[in-house]
Amino acid sequence: MTDRDTIVAIATAAGAAGIGVLRLSGPKAFSIAEALSQRAPEHGRARYVRFRDADGSVIDDGLLLGFVAPHSFTGEHVVELQAHGSPLLLSTLVQRCIALGARAARPGEFSERAFLEGKIGLAQAEAIADLIAARSDAAVRAARRSLDGVFSARVHALVDALTELRVFVEAAIDFPEEEIDFLAAPELSRRLANVEALHAELQRDALRGQRLTDGLHVVIVGAPNAGKSSLLNALAGTERAIVTPVAGTTRDVLRESVRIDGLELLLVDTAGLRDTDDVVEAEGIRRARREWERADLVLAVVDDRESDHAIGRLNAESEAAFRNLLESHHGTRAPTLWLHSHADLTGRADHAEIRVDGQHVWFSSKGGEGLQRVRDALRDAAGLGDGLDGAFSARARHVEAIARAGEHLQHAAAQLQARQGELAAEDLRQAQDALGEITGRVSADALLGNIFSSFCIGK
Repeated sequence: MTDRDTIVAIATAAGAAGIGVLRLSGPKAFSIAEALSQRAPEHGRARYVRFRDADGSVIDDGLLLGFVAPHSFTGEHVVELQAHGSPLLLSTLVQRCIALGARAARPGEFSERAFLEGKIGLAQAEAIADLIAARSDAAVRAARRSLDGVFSARVHALVDALTELRVFVEAAIDFPEEEIDFLAAPELSRRLANVEALHAELQRDALRGQRLTDGLHVVIVGAPNAGKSSLLNALAGTERAIVTPVAGTTRDVLRESVRIDGLELLLVDTAGLRDTDDVVEAEGIRRARREWERADLVLAVVDDRESDHAIGRLNAESEAAFRNLLESHHGTRAPTLWLHSHADLTGRADHAEIRVDGQHVWFSSKGGEGLQRVRDALRDAAGLGDGLDGAFSARARHVEAIARAGEHLQHAAAQLQARQGELAAEDLRQAQDALGEITGRVSADALLGNIFSSFCIGK
């Protein structure tokens, strides 16, 4: 056990009628608990005690439970005090523990200590915060899998395969006099293909995990009166947006949270794109463009009475600008679903097809035809089309680290093709370092501080 201060925090506070839990961790945890309760904690056994102030008066009564290092969550001596859930009583107990030599814990410090003591990996530590913040049953199950080490195991499997590939490449560099060209050997190609396949699967599943954790930012765009607000109302199941035949009714962005089969969506309705001299409407269109640029998914709504392909009622310059926005999202093509509204009036409701520019779905907000196809398309776009079996939680930093690892793998493959073994080996090392940031094998102090500071106090 590393020599650190003893920390204390309220782990849970259920209110005056419930149970509150105070947690101590560190070398003085047992001595502080004994001074507070006048009874030494016993490992793994709960004891009924009275918690006393410095003058011997009773603060509260409850249970005392001890865990001897390293057999605890943090890997240190840990004591839990279960008392009545009154915030005032719990605060008094905290102050008494501080007077006896503890200090108040920082947010996430218990999980941080568990990580530093090797009890959990960094991705597992983050899964604790994800579990607490989960907003759906699917997100809870995904966070639980990450906490159980599913995500970390997948990363370790990729790192192991990457290590084997590095060993093979560096062996070829170390023995250049050998007659066999190791860099051209089929075994190298096989190992590289295996690493690339493992990376692609991990990247896909981590992105799905991030969307389960953070939700999906979905922006609804299109021309005035295309049916954007009606679509938002239909998906939300409520009359959230004002719908009128008057063009330009929506002048600001409107947000609504919706859950579809465990997936949290933040639907954003935007002002219709068109040329206008109205200052207020023009500002709404400017805000709409800002939303498009940071969307995870764009729903391009087209009035099916206008055209199958045209945005509708836009001049050529505006339509070109609109399509360019749809095709530009952080340097890559924006995921876009083309949704054809009023399809009940054109006789094509509940129709769907794949075109060169993406998936197209026909629907009617008024009659509900095709809305299930829209929901299914949203699930597919989020990577949930095959269901949630085995899904684990992930965060944006994980996805970004995996993407960087992928870039280094691409560079390494190109260098190997050019027989540049030294350069390929360096790219493979950087790919491994990027993946190490996920599990904590390569972690700067600043990175750890940012991660754990987002946790709850007492976790």
